Amino acid sequence: MKNIAILASGTGTNAAKIMDHFIGNPEVFVSLVASNKETAGVLDEAVERGVPTAVFTNDQLNDEEFMLNMLRGIDLIVLAGFMRKVPTFLLEEFEDRIVNIHPALLPKFGGKGMYGKKVHEAVIEAGEKESGITIHLVNEEYDEGKILFQESVPVKQTDTPESLAMRVQKLEHEHFPKIIQKLVRSL
Repeated sequence: MKNIAILASGTGTNAAKIMDHFIGNPEVFVSLVASNKETAGVLDEAVERGVPTAVFTNDQLNDEEFMLNMLRGIDLIVLAGFMRKVPTFLLEEFEDRIVNIHPALLPKFGGKGMYGKKVHEAVIEAGEKESGITIHLVNEEYDEGKILFQESVPVKQTDTPESLAMRVQKLEHEHFPKIIQKLVRSL
């Protein structure tokens, strides 16, 4: 049995899909949902499913002893809307075992400050014909880790950032749990 921790800063729609995917799974157990925001909706999603939660400050995120203690026994860290840079000590401790999802086809439209609606606005403004999701390992640079999976959707001439976001989010919910399961099997 492999244990995963989900780090998230927001409402938790991806985290909810991941938790639901692994309920009763004999290979993978979501053993922790942690957030740097005590009012994050993801914590409610976890409580609703009986998954333990933790809240940490941004200072604690950079406290090696605190974070490694909180993540003791974790095999894989999943970033699901986590809006902070992962500190180097976690990247070293969990080398190739931190995975993230980005709402665009990297390497385009990635990097610091490119998240959520900002990504979809940039895709539409650039006149792209397609967008989608990228699931990747996390390294020292925002959105530059090894790409594990990409899936695309067409960008329609009538798209707004909100309509494009809905189609991209559907891909996130469909594929992120499956790619996590494949990754866990390779550990």
